[in-house]
Order: sequence, then structure tokens, then C-alpha cells
Amino acid sequence: MTDLTDTFQQWAAQSRERIGRTALEPRLERAGRVVQAGDGVVTIEGLPDTRLDELLEIEGGAVAQAVDLAEGSIGCVLLGEAAKVAAGSLVKGTGDVMRVPVGAALLGRVVDALGRPLDGGEAIAAQSLAPVERPAPAIVDRALVDSPLATGLLVIDATLPLGRGQRELIIGDRATGKTAVAVDTIIRQRTSDVICVYAAIGQKASSVARVIDAIRRYGAPERCIFVVGEADAAPGLQWITPYAACTMAEHFMEAGRDVLLVLDDLTKHAAVYREIALLLRRPPGREAYPGDIFYIHSRLLERAAKLAPERGGGSLTALPIAETQSGNLSAYIPTNLISITDGQIYLDPRLFQESQKPAVDVGRSVSRVGGKAQSAVIKPLAESLRLEYAQFLELEVFTRFGTLVDERTRRIIEHGRRIRAVFTQPQFAPLTVGEEAALLLALAERLLDDVALERIGAFRERLHDWLAAQYPEALELGDRSAALSQEARARLKAVLAELARSVAAEVPVAPAPAGAGGA
Repeated sequence: MTDLTDTFQQWAAQSRERIGRTALEPRLERAGRVVQAGDGVVTIEGLPDTRLDELLEIEGGAVAQAVDLAEGSIGCVLLGEAAKVAAGSLVKGTGDVMRVPVGAALLGRVVDALGRPLDGGEAIAAQSLAPVERPAPAIVDRALVDSPLATGLLVIDATLPLGRGQRELIIGDRATGKTAVAVDTIIRQRTSDVICVYAAIGQKASSVARVIDAIRRYGAPERCIFVVGEADAAPGLQWITPYAACTMAEHFMEAGRDVLLVLDDLTKHAAVYREIALLLRRPPGREAYPGDIFYIHSRLLERAAKLAPERGGGSLTALPIAETQSGNLSAYIPTNLISITDGQIYLDPRLFQESQKPAVDVGRSVSRVGGKAQSAVIKPLAESLRLEYAQFLELEVFTRFGTLVDERTRRIIEHGRRIRAVFTQPQFAPLTVGEEAALLLALAERLLDDVALERIGAFRERLHDWLAAQYPEALELGDRSAALSQEARARLKAVLAELARSVAAEVPVAPAPAGAGGA
């Protein structure tokens, strides 16, 4: 008993000594209470000093972001599970805004909008944390968009060239290949130095899994980041997903790297924001969207830029995706996004149904950067291509009525059909600059006009191996290569003419009749 008493007295003496060394200072800690909770939003009272976009900690571990500051109450969006949040829960302010991890540790990983891993791997050991809401680069900090960003899709690289630092909208009806165009562009960067960030907003888990699997199989996943806000995630997480992805991409841009950001898609993002706004009882506007629906997308897409050399010279290229209803480009959200971006790639459902893939409608698509950022190799070969294709589309309408045409018109139509056949491209097989230059040269010199239309696909399939054997220097052409010299152009033309004759002379194998063959 004496030993226990001595031990207690010794412990008490040590405690008094520690308390004596502790500096006692007054500290003010404010707390509020949840007065209403449900559907991913909460209303809080009792925190009058809360700032806009401040993070609040709710009893039980939930986190919310303040988005509405009214007199006497705060409207918040929950960033995670809402099961433990109920009226009466204690709330404390953090004094900080929403931040996400950034840095090289994110490359190759699948994360949510908070930077938490979704791929079963270890926690992200980030270099630092950066706020999801950041101001766009100032005008004086930007440079001209003059470097090409190859997509590997001939119809885009030849007629709608993209530049590093551009914002190009991919728009079309549901299931017309919008995501496929973006994924092929990401896969094409396997031969470049571009870092890719793919943000899935409100997408089904199966759709996201297919995209990630395709990039892992055909692309360079070690230079990609996947930020996922699935359809069953909290509305708050879906809402901040594109901003978090943009912050992760900006880290590399500010380090002097070139980054591609795909936002799939902003139509669902607008719907989630409308849901949040209506739950918070904000005044609805056109189509029930809140009045600041234009601002939430403009402040996001304005962050895409090409930085001046003094700022490191990095770039952030944005490819937002939007969905239309029955091809209605004049709807509210599509017109907003078209006015914000530097052009749009419109995918026509009629072309898609006719197996013209990618189903790019060249006439209704535009790139406002255009030839200023086109590869020096591609630009002289594609100068007249858009005009020739437009003439063909106009003349083809008359042939559908059985109208007799003269020989000159017939040649234009046959040439246009071969342009369309060359534009048709399988998925997950983006072309290199050398392959695109070879196809464009074959079209410009009309080497394919004597090849049967059904043999154009065979010409394209054999092109890579033929060039590797006959003219390997063509496959070494890159985005920054100089234009073809007269000698190189003549040699490439001769190689392609020989391939065209070889393909035209081949007799396609007829399919076996039904029931033929062994058991």
C-alpha cells in the first residue's frame, strides 16, 4: 500500500510540474448547430464569422463547405457521407478552404475529389495541398497558343487543329462517341510529354472503369491522373470534382509541363449544381438553373491557358464534354459552354448511325485557334482539304435523287468519298504525325482515287508496316517537325503510290457461304 501511495504522489507531482510549465491563454472557440439536413446539404446556425467556401467540421466526422451565407444561417454542401449528420449535431469552423493533394504522387492513381485513393493503393503522399478554387492566370501571364496538341484523329488534326493551352468543347447527343474522342486523345499522348488528367463527373462506375481500362491498355497510365466523382457519390463531391482535377493539373502547368484536362461531362455537372442550388432554396432562373450557372463554368475553364515563358511556359489544355438533346446546340448549357470555349467539335448522331466514326460534323465544328497551332508537317498538306470535303458534301445531296452529273462533278464526289473513308478511324488506334502526313499526302495527290472505296480501309491498315519497311523516316516525324521538303515529299509520294497500286490490285476475299467450313 505504501508503494502505491508513493507512486501516486510522484505522478501528482509530475502533473503539477507539467501544468505549471503550460502557458494558459484565453482561446475563443465558436460552435454552431445543424438545424436541417438532407439530400447532401445542411443548414447551420450559430457561426456568424464563417467565410464563403470555408470548411466546417460536423460532429461525427463529416465535413461541409459553406456556399450560402444568409443572415442568421449558413447553407452548406456535404463532402462525403451524410448518414451521421442530423439536426442538432455540433459544428465547428476550420478557418480554411477546400484543398486537395497535388504532385507527382498522383500520377497513375485513381482518386476522388478529395484526393483519397479509389484504386485500392496506399494513401497519397502528396508534395503539398492546393485550394480547389484558384484565380485564372492574368492576361499578362499568358502566351499565344501556337504549339500543336495532336489527337491522333485525322479528321480533327487536319480540319480542327488543337493547340496546347486551348479550350475545345466536345459536344453531341448521347452515345455519339464524345468520350471516345477524348480517350483517343489521351491515348495519343503516349508518344508525347503531355500529362493527362481525366475527371469523371456523375458517370456510372462501369463507364469510368471502361475508360480507365482502355487508357491502361493502350495509353501511358503512368502519366495520367483519374479524378472520379461517380453518379452515386455525394452531390458535393460531384460538384467539386472538376475544380479538384483542374487544381491537380495546374500544379504541373506551373512547373513548366504541358497538361491535358478532360472534363466528362459538364452537362451532368450543371445538373448537380442545379440540384444543390434548389435544395438550398436559391432563386431558380432559366430551366431552373441558378443565376450563376454561367460563372461556375467560366471560372473553371478560364484556368486553361498557355503560360508566358517568364511563368515557366507550361500549358493546360481543356477538353470539356457536353451533351445535347436531339442535336439542339441552342440549349442553355451548350450555348453557355460554346461561348466560353475556343471552339467546338460537334458529333452528329446521323453520321454515327452511318458508321462514320468519329462522327465529327466538319461543317458545324470549329477551332478558333485553327492553323496557328497546327503542326508544320500537317498544315501544308491539309490546306485545301476542308474546302474539298465541304464541296463534296454539298454535291452529294444531289446524287441521292438520281441526278445525272458530269465527269468533273463525278470526280469531286468520288474524291470526297475517299476523304470520308480516310477520316473513318477505329477506336483506340490514334495515328502518329507521320501516318497522318502520309494519308493527307495520298489524298492531296489523289493517289486513292483509283482505289476501290471498300479497299481504303486496307490501305490504312497496311500503311504503318509499309512505311516502316519502305520509308521509316516518315514514322519519325513529330508534332514539332519541320514541313516536308520537296525531296521528302516526292519520295513519300512514290512509296504511297506503290502501296495504292498494291492494294488496288488485290482481290478481296469473298466471305464463305453460310454453313460452309468444318465443324
